[in-house]
Amino acid sequence: MRRVIHRIAALALAVCLLLSLAACGAAGSGTGKYPFRTVRMIVPYGANGTTDLVGRKLGAALERALGVSIVIDNQPGASGSLGCRAALDAPRDGSVLLFAADSLGTQRVMGISDMSYDDFDPIYTVANDIKVIVVGKNSPYETIGDLLAAIEAAPNTVQMAYTGPGGSGHVQALIMNEFGYYPALTAYSSGSDGIIAVMSGQVVFTNANYSTVADYLDAGELRLLAVCATERMEKYPDVPALSEIMAGSEALLSIPYTPLSLLVAGGVPDDVQAMLRSACEEAFRDSEFTEFMDSNSIEKLYEKYPTVEETRAFYREWESTVCWLMADAGATVYSPADFGIARPAA
Repeated sequence: MRRVIHRIAALALAVCLLLSLAACGAAGSGTGKYPFRTVRMIVPYGANGTTDLVGRKLGAALERALGVSIVIDNQPGASGSLGCRAALDAPRDGSVLLFAADSLGTQRVMGISDMSYDDFDPIYTVANDIKVIVVGKNSPYETIGDLLAAIEAAPNTVQMAYTGPGGSGHVQALIMNEFGYYPALTAYSSGSDGIIAVMSGQVVFTNANYSTVADYLDAGELRLLAVCATERMEKYPDVPALSEIMAGSEALLSIPYTPLSLLVAGGVPDDVQAMLRSACEEAFRDSEFTEFMDSNSIEKLYEKYPTVEETRAFYREWESTVCWLMADAGATVYSPADFGIARPAA
């Protein structure tokens, strides 16, 4: 009898051990019940830029909504394509998220990668960090009119910091070109490096994302000349929108040029995507997240494009406008038509 009891106990122990090992394997491979204890959010840019700042705030709010750890994984390089590729190659189970910026929509025409928004499923388009034109505190340019007059008088001479071809700064420079203003573009490895270059006098100005220069403006280290949009900022009612100065630019300046999106690789299960969307909706009501968005005058694109269908339509419109603007300026490697991107309606 005692021998039978020992055998039963040994069998029970073996079963428990197998179940334990299976559970550990499931947790390690990301195949357990969602959400997993740890979810990784890839940010395809370095720390302290607008994508990183907004991504971290959203990640913290999602942690509170999901009750799991959201690990921010900065993977900068090649205009964001390295991080995007890592997210696309990750297991398609929701264990890896991508917090992407606008460059995902231009990588194909720029010859950087073969990826686009079509390779991912949108959870939400989250934010647009407004672009602003700033100069150093000791700059001789007191108004946007002064700066544009100098650029017009000496084309390709007045230096503007930007982060390289295909980014939102480059696109905004091309818009200035459309209206006869040709700054001398000077590339820096990050937006923060470009801002430092302005403050140190290496270059004259930059068109930065507002959240990245807000503290410098408050400290008096930078001077705000214009908002690259069609409306003035509530915090700076005396600073003009660029559309007020460049007549006829309203259509081009009304588009969010720095859309930040939470995405997953195509093929992640529908129920996981639904859970992530629900968690985002809770995160968007999170007081810490909304205070960050409001205090930095960041546009809440999740209110403007609340459904997946509206988000996909926005991506198509955005790619059409931006890719053809760049192509017509001779700034792309390939034509948007090569990828079936329609030219914007006249």
